[in-house]
Formats: sequence, structure tokens, C-alpha cells
Amino acid sequence: MPPNGETINCSGNLINKKNSLYRLPQSFYLYQLLALTLTGLLFLWLARNEALDRALTGYWFDSATMRFAWQDNIWLERLNHRLLKDIIIAGAAFLLIRGLVKRQPRQVTVALMMGLGALTVGLLKAVSAHSCPWSLVEYGGSAVGFPLLGEVPANRGPGLCFPGGHSSSGFMTMALFFLYYRERPRLAWLWLVIGITLGLAMGYGQVMRGAHFFSHNLWAGWWVWLTQVVSWGFTTAFIEKGK
Repeated sequence: MPPNGETINCSGNLINKKNSLYRLPQSFYLYQLLALTLTGLLFLWLARNEALDRALTGYWFDSATMRFAWQDNIWLERLNHRLLKDIIIAGAAFLLIRGLVKRQPRQVTVALMMGLGALTVGLLKAVSAHSCPWSLVEYGGSAVGFPLLGEVPANRGPGLCFPGGHSSSGFMTMALFFLYYRERPRLAWLWLVIGITLGLAMGYGQVMRGAHFFSHNLWAGWWVWLTQVVSWGFTTAFIEKGK
């Protein structure tokens, strides 16, 4: 009898089923399409007048000094913006190396998906015309802000601030959902919640500093999850087709 969690293929080799890639049912992707569509429409509705963004950002802005009091806060800068991000990236790198050494395709795929989600946000941010709050006129800067789907003004400023790049480091841990879903679905859903919570918390730390609007972080999570769902779907379909 093969060890627990393993099976024997036609060549007589042991295959660890717990570490192999697996396909999710079509209904999963239909539900994700519905959820992504509804949340996307909600985020667009929230961006229609930027009221939520302005309210949350304004709370942390000191109009007397015309600056964000927490902009250079050591805890937000070093712990949230640097250390926490580095820990998550190191965790993804460890998962990738472990998967390669132990020949566990699921771990390798999930680790790559974590990086791909953050990379997607980084690429979108690199071509963004939206400037960060601390660069805008109303918050002591010189740039002019504009709604998500609004006309880009001539004095838009440096841009490069949408979606939220830092929050994507937290959101990318949502990929661990796919690592555990087949054998431990409760743990998988827990990691999805943890990923969402991490992304929002890390992103809100940037809101407090004036580095991002809250909607920047919502869209970062949306793009990370979309990238991960699509990546898993195409990868597992391709592997299945090649068998």
C-alpha cells in the first residue's frame, strides 16, 4: 500500500496527491465572476464622487499645518510599510523554494501566483495618472486629483499611485486559499479572510500617511484576486489537458 495521501501512477511512481494541482469546479469560477463583477460595480459607485476617500483621508490630514501628521510615523513607515511587506515576500519566496526542492507543484504555483498578483498591481500603478493624496493641492501638494473614470487634468502631478501597491503585498496571501482548498477548505477560507484583512490593514496604514486613498487599496485587492483566480484556472486546465 502506498503511504497516506499518495497514489501510484501507471509507471509505478509515487505521486503525492496532496501536493498535486487540482481543478476547481466550473461553479467556483461562476461565483467568482459574479463576486468580482458586483464588487467592481460597487467600487465604481464609491468612486463616483470620491466622498469615502476624502472623508477617510481628511481625518488624518492636519489642515493647520497642511500635512499628514502620521506621514513619517516610525511604526507606519518601518513596521507596516517595510517590515510586514518584507516578511510576506520572504514567506512567498520560502514557499517557492520549498516547492521546487520538494517537487511540489501546488506550492510552486501558489507562490508564483502570490508574486503575479502583486506584479499585476505594480504594472497598473506604473502607468497610472492618479497622484497620491500627499501630492494633491488640497493636501499641501500641487497636483490636481480627478475621479477614477474622469478626464485627466493637465496638472495631474507625478501619478503612479493607483491601485495601492503596498496593500497588494497583504492581498497576495489570498493565494494560499488554493494551497489548502482541496484537503482543508476551512483553512483555505480562513487564509482568504486573512489575506483580505492584511491587505486592507496594510493599505489603511498608507491612508493614514497620506500615501493612498482607501479606494486604491480596494482596487488592489480586486486585481490581485482576479489575477489569482484566472491564473489558477488556466494553469490547472492546461495541466489537465496535458495529461
